[in-house]
Amino acid sequence: MRTKYKFIVLIILACLSSIVIYYLVDKVKPVDEKKDLILTQYEAEQEFLSDTNYTFEEPNVILNPYGISPLTALIVFETKDLTTPTITIHGKDEQTTFTNTFKPAKKHILPVYGLYADAENKVTITINDTSRILTIKTGKLPENFILPTYVNANKGKLENDLYFMTPSSKGYTAAYDINGDVRWYLTENFLWDIQRLANGHLLLSTNRLINPPYYTTGLMEMDLLGKIYYEYTLPGGYHHDVFEMEDGNLLIASDNFENGTVEDYIVEIDRKTGKIIKEIDLTKILPVDSGNNAYTTDYDWFHNNSVWYDKTTNSITLSGRHKDAVININYDTLDLNWIIGSNENWNKDMQKYFFTPTNNLEWQWAQHAAMVLPNGNIFIFDNGNNRSKALDNAIKAEDNYSRGVIYNINKKDMTIKQIWEYGKNQGSYFYSPYISDVDYLSDNHYLIHSGGHVETDGKISNEPAGMTKNNKLNSITVELLDNEEIFKIELPTNNYRAEKLSLYANDTYMPGKGVHLGSLDETKTNKNVSILFNKDAKDIIKEKNIKLTKEYDRLTISGTFKKDDKVQIILDNLFTKKTYNMIISKKPYTAMCIDVFNEEETKNGISVTKYINDINLSGKYYIYMKINDTVYDFDKYVDFN
Repeated sequence: MRTKYKFIVLIILACLSSIVIYYLVDKVKPVDEKKDLILTQYEAEQEFLSDTNYTFEEPNVILNPYGISPLTALIVFETKDLTTPTITIHGKDEQTTFTNTFKPAKKHILPVYGLYADAENKVTITINDTSRILTIKTGKLPENFILPTYVNANKGKLENDLYFMTPSSKGYTAAYDINGDVRWYLTENFLWDIQRLANGHLLLSTNRLINPPYYTTGLMEMDLLGKIYYEYTLPGGYHHDVFEMEDGNLLIASDNFENGTVEDYIVEIDRKTGKIIKEIDLTKILPVDSGNNAYTTDYDWFHNNSVWYDKTTNSITLSGRHKDAVININYDTLDLNWIIGSNENWNKDMQKYFFTPTNNLEWQWAQHAAMVLPNGNIFIFDNGNNRSKALDNAIKAEDNYSRGVIYNINKKDMTIKQIWEYGKNQGSYFYSPYISDVDYLSDNHYLIHSGGHVETDGKISNEPAGMTKNNKLNSITVELLDNEEIFKIELPTNNYRAEKLSLYANDTYMPGKGVHLGSLDETKTNKNVSILFNKDAKDIIKEKNIKLTKEYDRLTISGTFKKDDKVQIILDNLFTKKTYNMIISKKPYTAMCIDVFNEEETKNGISVTKYINDINLSGKYYIYMKINDTVYDFDKYVDFN
């Protein structure tokens, strides 16, 4: 009987506890929720495609249908018979006019790309030799939009492709035509490169960070309308570069933050599932402490900024900025094949991987965007930082230069020669100490992008824009055909990379909800702390500028804290309590780094963000925060449903 009595008491206590917890959680307010962009787009799509009662004579025109691409539209109408429509977006001249013919259909949903901002754009639709002209009025560009300061085009040698730029400082992801006019841009903040996939879609970073300063949660596959078809999420996130394999899988520059290092990890994901099917850890392939230059740190020892797969040799080529080295690895065995760069500071047993020059070549320094050309030559953007591994021998920025360079390598004899370069004769005007790009368009046809020119007080800087006070930024993109400059554009900002792409590729617009693939990792917990005695968080929220936001797959907590603050986030419900450390650091992904706080940061603190992923979290959790020795009650809950 006693056992039965105890059991009944426990049941009653559990029920009472449930009621109390329910009351508390139901009484407080949920944290603000940031709506998933994929869901937002799908809801908008269902609404604007719900009414199909439109004809060729009176079509439905939807400007910026997916909310993030203001210079695009959809034209929707139906015809009784299968018809093949052609649309023409009229430009200022023949080479800025775009025409596309769509597949035969009865229900027509026609993407319109390349509209001008703040204009009454003329768009012609033609069906069965019958044409009608529509006028599509667009809004103004944002006031802070970056416009070219210089454009020069040899139109006799150019077609109507656009030049796509992604800013690494101020600006918008945008595309410019050969007149320098803006013909496309996104209002969401995307980092890194824009690539065109084999299916015609674009591949960009996600618009969410996983860790500072620039590691994003993954990649988004979208069309020029801004419609997202897939979001690929990775435990280690994404940075710098991605390569589409022949089978469609993605080879991605990622991180393994558990190593305490960054930018030394590459993964291949299955495009259909988002699952990681191959991992490459460079700490197991290269000696971490060998070949260092002046930028090398314990946590960022390699700084991989490009990924290139070569089918002919079944190898991947990577660019280690902090080693001044371009390396090549067998993709199956992960054995190191060769290294391009100075062999200075490298261990004795690594010397066999280096090439011997056969002409008066110059090595590349702190390079970016290494690729293998169809003929096997190696194409690199040589940033040229210091032109030495040792600062004692460094060339000053005002005397330095950057360039695109092509090397021919003989792997049998392990010899190398320089066969082409562009940029050296431009001097410091073309100098970019970080980012930048080279692209192969066809034989003797290249795009060279010096994206990170920085000046401070009239002097050329050797530091990225984000690491120095600057008063002048510039990015210079040059298209070369048979060594002749046929196009050049300058923008007063820093742009990560530049790509020359057509507006209409072989992509097909498909309605429907985008798909999330892959996932983040479970967020590590710490030893639980007591929340029995707590204070209202109202004052501390204001003092520390604390913000809580629920995203579709995680809780984000941000605030401004001082270096010595000890901060923990506590999530509590009836059955479990989870405690998470909030590291007050500019680089919370590694314990190896000693942050250097400037005077202002020491006095006022720095802004930090903690991400708590929803892996193994379910239901409602009441939110507390312990700051130093005080626990604060936020009167908020987060629902991981």
